[in-house]
Amino acid sequence: MLFFSKMICIVGAVVLLFSITADARIGNSTEPTSYCTETEECLLFDLICNGTEYEVRHYEAAKWVTTEEKSMFKDVAIMKAFKKLFNYITGENEAGVKIPMTAPVLIKVKEEMPFLEPAVYGLSFLLPSAYQDNAPKPTDSTVHLEEMTDMKVYVISYGGWMVGPVSTIYADLLKKALDNVKATYNTDYHYDAGYNSPMKLLNRHNEVWYVVSGAPVCPHVEHPSPSSPAHLSLQKPED
Repeated sequence: MLFFSKMICIVGAVVLLFSITADARIGNSTEPTSYCTETEECLLFDLICNGTEYEVRHYEAAKWVTTEEKSMFKDVAIMKAFKKLFNYITGENEAGVKIPMTAPVLIKVKEEMPFLEPAVYGLSFLLPSAYQDNAPKPTDSTVHLEEMTDMKVYVISYGGWMVGPVSTIYADLLKKALDNVKATYNTDYHYDAGYNSPMKLLNRHNEVWYVVSGAPVCPHVEHPSPSSPAHLSLQKPED
């Protein structure tokens, strides 16, 4: 009987430790891996490897609030979607609570876009750690809660403003770099990730993400030194 009691305590401790670890991936914006400068919490990640053309990250599963908008123009769709999600975090939810803003904001962009026809774009706000398990239901029927699964992503970063033509250029650059190393990735869609409010004029940070398919391929590094992070990126990552 004592043996089984000890086993139950050990299992309980492991479950508690796992839940704490999972929650910790949405955390303080002062973490070294965070690009958040305007929010208290950010989606944190584990860096698998990096190079001059792209990096590979691991994100744990997290819950988001999401909506979709259809338009011929990406920036118009995002403006409309942003307003709906902003309304949700400022009180348009069943609990009537205000929810802190986090980063990044994700835009889901389909790879195949209809020519001269409206396209659907998805916009997502990350829910803060306090609302990951008990987020209030949206009162707007076009807004919904969703969980994005644990994933590895290929990432390219850039500054300035995340307007449609600019983000498309960087998405194409990332695809070219991935195709050059024969990396496999989800070709149905990619994410644009923005970390800054419209009020921030300088030192802005934006990204393009492609979800890894299969084992990630680390970027080539031309002249790594034995002690540099670039040298570490040449090692084969654990899947």
